[in-house]
Amino acid sequence: MASYDVIIIGAGPGGYVCAIRCAQLGLKTAVVEGRETLGGTCLNVGCIPSKALLHATHLKHEAEHNFAGMGLKGKSPSVDWKQMLAYKDDVIGQNTGGIEFLFKKNKIDWIKGWASIPAAGKVQVGDDTHEARNTVIASGSEPASIPGVEIDEDRIVSSTGALTLPKVPKKMIVIGAGVIGLELGSVYQRLGAEVTVVEYMDAVCPGMDADVQRTFKRILEKQGLNIITGAAVKLAEALKTKAKVTYAPKKGGDDVTLEADVVLVATGRKPYAEGLGLDALGVQMTERGQIAVDSHWKTSVDGVYAIGDVTPGPMLAHKAEDEGMAVAEVLAGKHGHVNYGVIPGVVYTTPEVATVGQTEAELKEAGLKPKVGKFMFMGNARAKAVHQGEGFVKIIAHPETDRILGAAIIGPAAGDMIHELCVAMEFGASAEDVALTCHAHPTYSEAVREAALACGDGPIHS
Repeated sequence: MASYDVIIIGAGPGGYVCAIRCAQLGLKTAVVEGRETLGGTCLNVGCIPSKALLHATHLKHEAEHNFAGMGLKGKSPSVDWKQMLAYKDDVIGQNTGGIEFLFKKNKIDWIKGWASIPAAGKVQVGDDTHEARNTVIASGSEPASIPGVEIDEDRIVSSTGALTLPKVPKKMIVIGAGVIGLELGSVYQRLGAEVTVVEYMDAVCPGMDADVQRTFKRILEKQGLNIITGAAVKLAEALKTKAKVTYAPKKGGDDVTLEADVVLVATGRKPYAEGLGLDALGVQMTERGQIAVDSHWKTSVDGVYAIGDVTPGPMLAHKAEDEGMAVAEVLAGKHGHVNYGVIPGVVYTTPEVATVGQTEAELKEAGLKPKVGKFMFMGNARAKAVHQGEGFVKIIAHPETDRILGAAIIGPAAGDMIHELCVAMEFGASAEDVALTCHAHPTYSEAVREAALACGDGPIHS
């Protein structure tokens, strides 16, 4: 029986980051992971492979729509789908292999298999039981479906199945206009599929800034996506050579049936804690099936902690990573902290969409009339030079203190630019602080400064 200071269950972004930080802080650490590779959903069948396909298909789009105008003449590239999937798999391999290297570098034991917790302080993997002073559950999440829709990973697929389709479908229906649905819908639309997105809510990316929702939907439709909002999916049927989706318009009218080669179910994810034995252990759960934790990520059972998608909060890899580092600090006797008010969210389409903090609508509902500074990318020289002049930067600030309370960006490199505003918010900066900071020219980031200026006397290039 092996004994550790901490055993972490799950090697996704939360689990592997927690393990590395624990090891760096001098704790004897092991990670239990049943996959053949480390990295969890994110690196194997989520964030990383989808970004590889988004990159490849974006270049195809550029070649077909913008190369000629820039003086790059020649035949548009054809798609070798098997080679594109091989490229995606190579990207996965490089990243998962990198995590394995980091485990060896930090002397972290990888216990291969699936874990259960028979009692506090014990973790069972197969026939072996290991002792741990503390156990961290980082078991992640799995795709969720809706009533009337059964995923078979053939005709009706989850995001996992959508990453390994044997061929590019002629027609695809995407159920759900959230991050996963719009990213993978964009991939297959660029590859030549006729893609229809069906969303229950009245806007894409529910919960996001309303200005972003409207602009984003318009841009995606201009690119070729057919987006139907306010549609309640009742049934998805997998037939021999096609699939059918039936939905009811929320505003009334007859049911509508659509046909496609493949249906992608992108209706979110749900916590995954199967086989851990949490009921018998006495771990308290929330009504939504998440593991309930306190402010130090401790469960109702002494010595058992939980982080990431299996706990309340946004299901984001970087949220899990922050919690992983924070709980490691707690286990090492230090102070771990996560600022949940400054966790950005990104959609990696083209253009990218990034948000952080509170929305204008949320603040108004709370009785605050915030200052709003907005700058369109059409006024940004760098964005226009790369055919990405659509979109904007929006900064939301306190009406009296000018402190930045939230931000939204739809435009080139939004997922990278949002972090300037994250850092500003972390330090309690005002919009004026950002406006008075010199930004290099020509950069996309100048649009952030212009939006900050718009919170005051006004932008320069608008």
